[in-house]
Amino acid sequence: MVRIMKTILVILTLVFAMVVQSDTNEELFSFSLNLINGENISLDEFRGDVLLIVNTASECGFTRQYSGLQAIYDEYSEKGFNVLGFPANNFGGQEPGTDEEIAQFCEVNFGVTFPLFSRISVRGDDQHPLFNLLTTIDNPDFTGDISWNFEKFLIDRNGNLVRRFKSNVDPESEELRSAITDLL
Repeated sequence: MVRIMKTILVILTLVFAMVVQSDTNEELFSFSLNLINGENISLDEFRGDVLLIVNTASECGFTRQYSGLQAIYDEYSEKGFNVLGFPANNFGGQEPGTDEEIAQFCEVNFGVTFPLFSRISVRGDDQHPLFNLLTTIDNPDFTGDISWNFEKFLIDRNGNLVRRFKSNVDPESEELRSAITDLL
């Protein structure tokens, strides 16, 4: 009986160690990308923050969501929350501008101050590896390809994808706000 209890204790200890080790998604923090101003930055700089990663576009019906993204960034950033915007031209050519044009558009029209990255591909043969990771990780909502601009990926402080929201979920909706505050 003592031998069985010791064996069970060893197994539980190993399982606990595996859970603790897998609690942080190191792969997410391994990416380095260019900000929209050309500066290269590692996502590791956001380690410990709750992140909302969003693929954006300037000529989309959902473009008005930049206002809501800025509002939740302003409200929660001092609590360790960041919005990371990734302009993409994958859907209907709705992000045709250069990085400079995109940055100016976002600043002038929506006062965007959260980090915006250089335009990348979020779908297709040239999909950036970050979005390949985000679209294949199991989560309680759905996996698979991004279907349109302004899909949102909510990441906990350990780099784990905990929620995914379709384009039509407004950044200031109770559903999204509640999910963010639960992680803060």
